Amino acid sequence: MEQAQIAERKYTVSEFLEMEEKSEIRHEFYDGEIFAMAGTTMNHNDIVDNVRTFLKGIFRPKGCRVFAENIKVEAIENFYYPYPDVIVTCAPEDVNGTYIVRNPSILVEVLSKSSANYDRGVKLRSYREIASLQYYVLVAQYECYIELYSRTDQEGIWTYQSFDKPETVISFDKLDFAIPVSAVYEGIVFLEEEKPEF
Repeated sequence: MEQAQIAERKYTVSEFLEMEEKSEIRHEFYDGEIFAMAGTTMNHNDIVDNVRTFLKGIFRPKGCRVFAENIKVEAIENFYYPYPDVIVTCAPEDVNGTYIVRNPSILVEVLSKSSANYDRGVKLRSYREIASLQYYVLVAQYECYIELYSRTDQEGIWTYQSFDKPETVISFDKLDFAIPVSAVYEGIVFLEEEKPEF
């Protein structure tokens, strides 16, 4: 999702949270800077809905919650507060929370041309610092391609896998479930990615 910085000055987390509570649009917070979030494509929206619906069917019966796009996560305390496209959390303080998820188990981002480097760079590095996080999933919207980062039992070590066939099933062994690639892309007709104008 694209971002645009809204001011030059630095904000505190409390100033950001107060502003965000009253704002009609979403903003991400990174090291005192606030960035407005741009809109998304219909395919992006449908993929997010597919993933959220599938994960809710798995996790809601377990007492967990699954959020999409409008809930922020505390990636780094007092430093970085992004809005992942999908969040799964089973932590009691999150399940009973209001605005911020602090202990996610799964984070999902749907990639666009403008956000791919950011999602694979800043977000990946920051998300891996969240102690509760087990999986970080990146989903392409212009082709069938899913990337999965999985925490291992070795501190600081994550594995990487990619999937590009609809018939493939992605296993999330630590959380005891699997999702078919076809379920992520159900109803999606891939369109050619728009080229930026120069």
